[in-house]
Amino acid sequence: MIALATPRSAGATFTEPLIHEAESVYAAARATHLSSHALTEFRKNPLLYRKKQLGLIHEEERAAFIVGRAAHCRTLEGADEFRRRFAIGGPINPKTNRPFGPDTKAFAEWAATIGKPAISQDTADLCEQLAEAVSNHAEAAALLGEGQAEGVVRAEYGGLASQIRIDWTHPERGIVDLKTIDDLDWFEAQARSFAYAHQLSFYRAILAAVAGRKAEVQVIAVEKKEPFRVGVWRFSDQILDAAARENLAAIERLKICRAQDRWPTGYEAVRSFDYLG
Repeated sequence: MIALATPRSAGATFTEPLIHEAESVYAAARATHLSSHALTEFRKNPLLYRKKQLGLIHEEERAAFIVGRAAHCRTLEGADEFRRRFAIGGPINPKTNRPFGPDTKAFAEWAATIGKPAISQDTADLCEQLAEAVSNHAEAAALLGEGQAEGVVRAEYGGLASQIRIDWTHPERGIVDLKTIDDLDWFEAQARSFAYAHQLSFYRAILAAVAGRKAEVQVIAVEKKEPFRVGVWRFSDQILDAAARENLAAIERLKICRAQDRWPTGYEAVRSFDYLG
């Protein structure tokens, strides 16, 4: 069983409590540790959360997820780690003398033999452009100029063993999350839709439990198309505290669901519709 971290003194840097471990180790620990993704899923649909936990529903490894992980790796961990972790290119189509596309059967068969995630050369080129755009943004570059990528922290939160894997942790400024987006103008709407405040509030609480103080929370967002605009948002303490209250309330509901082994959908009662639009 994985032990929870021992709290540090309030003067510790935010990188001191971080654990460096393989993604597979972190994934395996989800069986015993609550994550921000799982809590968000529970808040939306307790029954779906439970079925996934029991292995009755499996999420497919969509191409977009692999591309997102590749972009994170290249931007936060550098070119060497990017090339080590991902297979780039693919088999050549003899008719065109160009690589088969990532959606083709030939590419899928090639990727299955590699033993690690495979991305096309076009995707690799996109990752390079995203990394360059982030490095050219003064505020983003300052946040990523010092710290550690993919640091893991485990602690008790709301009475449950919990874990986080932070995109980037600055020793003094704290949590930095990297998001890729189609259009930067829609970042704030996307942040509300995907409950970023709840995710990042969970991160802040777990990190604070072992670091002895609350971290700042910043998000770097970069567009996946020209001109690859980059923006940095600092999430306010007010919105993070509000999200924390909702997270803790959800954890209390989760504990009740576990005790009673009852997993509602949230739509058991009749609802009233009185909005014309």
